[in-house]
Amino acid sequence: MDPRTTEKLAFGFLRACIWIVVAFVAILILYIVIQGYSIMSWEFLTEMPRNRMTEGGIYPALIGTAHLVAISMAVAIPLGVLSAIYLNEYAKESRSTWIIEMAINNLAGTPSVVFGLFGLALFVKYLAFKPSIISASLTLALLILPVVIRASKEALITVPLAHREASLALGVTKWKTIRSIVLPEALPGIVTGIILSIGRVAGETAPILFTGAAFFLPRLPESVFSQFMALPYHLFILATSGLNPTETRPIQYGTALVLLILVLLINSIAIVIRKHYRKKLHR
Repeated sequence: MDPRTTEKLAFGFLRACIWIVVAFVAILILYIVIQGYSIMSWEFLTEMPRNRMTEGGIYPALIGTAHLVAISMAVAIPLGVLSAIYLNEYAKESRSTWIIEMAINNLAGTPSVVFGLFGLALFVKYLAFKPSIISASLTLALLILPVVIRASKEALITVPLAHREASLALGVTKWKTIRSIVLPEALPGIVTGIILSIGRVAGETAPILFTGAAFFLPRLPESVFSQFMALPYHLFILATSGLNPTETRPIQYGTALVLLILVLLINSIAIVIRKHYRKKLHR
């Protein structure tokens, strides 16, 4: 067969695969929008749940999710970025470095339920934080830490070595070079990885199930040591263990739609930020 024909067939097959995936995603999104649109309102977003979650809104779940995202990212971002800087810029190739990187790669592929059990043992039981926002947030921070490290390290690797050498040749210190040259160039990739990690935090159920998410809590948390409601766990309970699954069906789809909008919004922000910093670097 002619090589050009083979190439055309290969590219045609790849395009078909892409469009199939896009079609499935579009169908899924459209289905959730159609099912959940009818219940969407300002009251649904700002009211407390009532009558064992068969009525009312999802306000406590929204606030609980916001707490989880804020605290977990406040812990994971500095630890993840600094770890990536050390591994890529300072650590020499050795057996210890290889073991650390293998551990990070393995943790990135570990099921989230394992992190939930670890968080239950460490934060809830051993450190006596009890089921709470802080226990769940620290567990989620550990969950996304390998992802942040890998994304940051890959972004740092893309910065040309010549840029580092040129800065060092001018007498600039290594840390100043990293801070002023390397990090700004790697920032688009780092920010993209961070924001995509936020989407994962907002949608995880298993870790918070063990560490503090409540079934029905029609009030806002008083502190980081209080139990809380969260959107993914709220949806999970309504769909699988609710007292009246049929009555709560509109609330289920409404919650799914809110969660989907949040994740899509976060991904869109990641794209905008990445483009902004890329344009800034190429000026």
